[in-house]
Amino acid sequence: MPQVKPVPDWMHTVTPHLVCAGAADAIEFYKKAFNAVEMMRLPGPQGKLIHAGIRIGDSAIFLTEERPEWGSFDPKSLKGSPITIHLQVEDVDELFEQAVRAGANIRMPVQEMFWGDRYGYLEDPFGHHWAIATHVRDVSLEELQEAALKVCG
Repeated sequence: MPQVKPVPDWMHTVTPHLVCAGAADAIEFYKKAFNAVEMMRLPGPQGKLIHAGIRIGDSAIFLTEERPEWGSFDPKSLKGSPITIHLQVEDVDELFEQAVRAGANIRMPVQEMFWGDRYGYLEDPFGHHWAIATHVRDVSLEELQEAALKVCG
């Protein structure tokens, strides 16, 4: 009998699990915005998803439908999200614009940041926040601390 891997090859040890009102629509948005690949889908009654998995780059993300009866709410029902999903990519400008064309709202346009990334911030149509970045220069810890104190005071 083959050995089962405790962490399957297609997963990392931490996997975000997004709750979305309209999880099937969210999957389609993530395909258009971030080139997501659908890994699996478990539909439930009335077309609501019980569970789904997508891959963006080398990372898995799970999705499920909002279910207030289970205490499971999407960010819009909660009037915002304290969580930001960070995407480190080859070309932030290209992916950022692709996400905006797919329907994401710009919260902060792409710009050079003190920590050495070109970085932008979006909110998707389901209320989830996405930071997208491309590393463009290395910054020493001393430079980072000095710049952070200037910006964040």
